Amino acid sequence: MRILIANRGEIARRVIRTARALGHTTIAVYADPDATAPFVAEADVAFRLGPADLAASYLSPERLLTAIAETRADAVHPGYGFLSENAAFARAVVDAGCRWIGPRPEAIEMMGSKIEARRLAASAGVPIIPGFDESQDPSALAAAADRIGYPVLVKAAAGGGGKGIRIVHDPSEFAGALAEAATEAERSFGDGSMIVERFIQRPRHVEVQVLGDRHGSVAHLGTRECSVQRRYQKVLEEAPAPNLPDETRAGLHSVAVALASSIGYDSAGTVEFIVDDDSGEFFFLEMNTRLQVEHPVTEAVTGLDLVELMIRVADDEHLPLHQDDITFSGHAVEARVNAEDPANGFAPQIGEVTHLVVPDGVRWDSAVVAGSAITPHYDSMVAKLIVDGSDRATALRRLGRALDSLIVGGLVTNTGLHRWLVDQAPVIEGRVTTRFLDEVDLPAAPESGAALAARAWLDALSDAATTESVWAAAGAFSLTPHHRSTPVVVVDGTGERHEVSRADALAAPVPVASVSLSERSVAVNVAGHTRTFSVPSRTERWAPTGSGGHGSAGAVVAPFPGAVTEVAVSIGSEVAAGDPVVVIEAMKMLHTLTAAGPGTVEEVRVAVGDQVASNQVLVTFVAADEG
Repeated sequence: MRILIANRGEIARRVIRTARALGHTTIAVYADPDATAPFVAEADVAFRLGPADLAASYLSPERLLTAIAETRADAVHPGYGFLSENAAFARAVVDAGCRWIGPRPEAIEMMGSKIEARRLAASAGVPIIPGFDESQDPSALAAAADRIGYPVLVKAAAGGGGKGIRIVHDPSEFAGALAEAATEAERSFGDGSMIVERFIQRPRHVEVQVLGDRHGSVAHLGTRECSVQRRYQKVLEEAPAPNLPDETRAGLHSVAVALASSIGYDSAGTVEFIVDDDSGEFFFLEMNTRLQVEHPVTEAVTGLDLVELMIRVADDEHLPLHQDDITFSGHAVEARVNAEDPANGFAPQIGEVTHLVVPDGVRWDSAVVAGSAITPHYDSMVAKLIVDGSDRATALRRLGRALDSLIVGGLVTNTGLHRWLVDQAPVIEGRVTTRFLDEVDLPAAPESGAALAARAWLDALSDAATTESVWAAAGAFSLTPHHRSTPVVVVDGTGERHEVSRADALAAPVPVASVSLSERSVAVNVAGHTRTFSVPSRTERWAPTGSGGHGSAGAVVAPFPGAVTEVAVSIGSEVAAGDPVVVIEAMKMLHTLTAAGPGTVEEVRVAVGDQVASNQVLVTFVAADEG
């Protein structure tokens, strides 16, 4: 079977892995920024969709249907996100003579509207949060809020991902919150319909994985806990959900299967619930008619391959197991590694993955390899780090150790937040609610790691010092007594220069690090964070930004993320203060970066078309007074 994956990044690689193991031919589709991405190289066939614009590539049913026809695909796996829950696209794929590796379009349609999903869930005997969705008249919704009792949740009837949601604590706030949420929902999903429902004070987000076939069988694969969230986006997930009374767990399993059976569900899907941590009551939230990002934790505790089962079911096979055949063993935890800065409001980050070291003994479902670029065009998820153990405490300890050994260099990620989370009492005790990250002070940034970077650099030079040529190529300090007193200079990702004495460097603990002598770059793990440093040569002068131009006489750095549109200098060029050096485009505006002082260009580290990160070094100089 020729399987086209209508997706990108991590999930495309995941589907390719299983499909190939089953002997199927895999077809990747890609937009231009992904032309060199790992998932494209790993597929048997690759089809170009077009430019970066989502509407013209991954979200274009027309382009995807063209890809299906031109690559002679027999089946389509949509992954998650994008068009995975678009019933019209699923129907078009089926009409084109292809298998849809997912639920039938009618099931997607039934669960696509939260209003219709609530009605169907209630009909199947699934508990529903007290709410109102029969009228879209603002006065009727306000009256419903009064009946339900404040606080209430106003949320979009369509879509997901935290869009179109407001918490309202007082009747005086209702009209404004409703208008804001409806406007946001209309812009995000093309549907401004709203639901008003009771706001649970201590909510946990618990879900049940279900699996059905096209012959009427449905089974559950246990629970997952996804309560560690920011802005309604999951951060840390685990299976099974901890601290659930047996009655609650059994009830969740039962109603999830009942709902899936009632709509003839015939693929992998997830029924999501809000569990009141005070009372143990649970209420239907929504059903995701696709594979979930967090499916690996279910695979870890069941030993099943959900993508394989989806493919087999789409090929009209019976489920190869019954409920009594499914066993659960141990505990698994997944950390979503995102290119974002928790200390800066979880702002997304872009840049190149310059260093990548993944510890042994973990599952690493990743969109990247060393050298991959994180661009501003798509979501910020870089990878998923999955660990398991015989019990929950063991799994959490293993996650902590894995985060202490992980290196993702070149850009800011949330790995340090994950390392902090593992040590928090509510996480350890399994008593996290969905508001946990909103109610605690996030950790301060750890020490810079400059001494660790200097130690790693010296250790790498020592290891490489088997021939003089290696030392010379690395621009290393000699081992003469005179140079033993020379400090090691490292420059961090903000452009700040750190001088570390050799004594202090060698006194630092042996770091978890990745060193590139040829690129003069060091990445070290500091409390789970990866800190990346450049090591300037002896002739290179570096200083922090802000000294008149966009950098110093020693370097020009990017003041913010953008794309290089012009490089005005080359190696050996003489520049004066204020001379144009590089032009970058950001937020649809051009910004000319200039030299801060006189000098000679030593290195040009970017070319036209490159995506650059904030504080990335673009051009370096030898200052004029150095001759």
